[in-house]
Amino acid sequence: MKNKQSVTAQQTALLIAAAILIVALCVSAIRPYDRLTWLMEVMPVLIALPVLAFTYKRFPLTTLLYALIFLHALILIGGGTYTYARVPVGNWVQDWLTLARNPYDKLGHFWQGLVPALVAKEIFVRGNYVNGKKMIAFLSICVAMAISAWYELIEWWAALIMGQGADEFLGTQGDQWDTQSDMWLAFLGATVAMVVLGRLHNRQLQRFIPIT
Repeated sequence: MKNKQSVTAQQTALLIAAAILIVALCVSAIRPYDRLTWLMEVMPVLIALPVLAFTYKRFPLTTLLYALIFLHALILIGGGTYTYARVPVGNWVQDWLTLARNPYDKLGHFWQGLVPALVAKEIFVRGNYVNGKKMIAFLSICVAMAISAWYELIEWWAALIMGQGADEFLGTQGDQWDTQSDMWLAFLGATVAMVVLGRLHNRQLQRFIPIT
């Protein structure tokens, strides 16, 4: 009975979260700074929402992972609306810390490591594809880093195809080490996912499979 109530509460929360994201997407689409950049930045959200909806009954995720995906989606929508170099929150942080650039995109790359690492871990554990906590953590971080590397390649291809038109999507802000720092932040995010959130994630995974 308790588990059934928990599932019902999660379903309600997910419906509310999905509604919030759909509204946020609609609002952000009204007058984004750059229409093409908006589409490219929010594309992961446009793909993830239907995928998560269609796979919910067959492969529901942990509450922790759903919550982090929700936050990641909001980060992406914010970056798409203003472009990462112009997000107001990032400008405030830049002024507060006297930084040379808007750091909002670094938050996005941190989350780009954190969320995929937990997704990979959840698949590894529940599918019984990998044995051993250390190996699961290592391979989960590797998956997150592979995704980060592919994203940087996509940015490179966009620059080759679009030329200066890709500047807003790239968001380097004149930083010659932008790609390297992006991947470093993704690595930190993936590591935090395994080290800091690992125990909480394991407890929630107990609902699907025992963690030894």
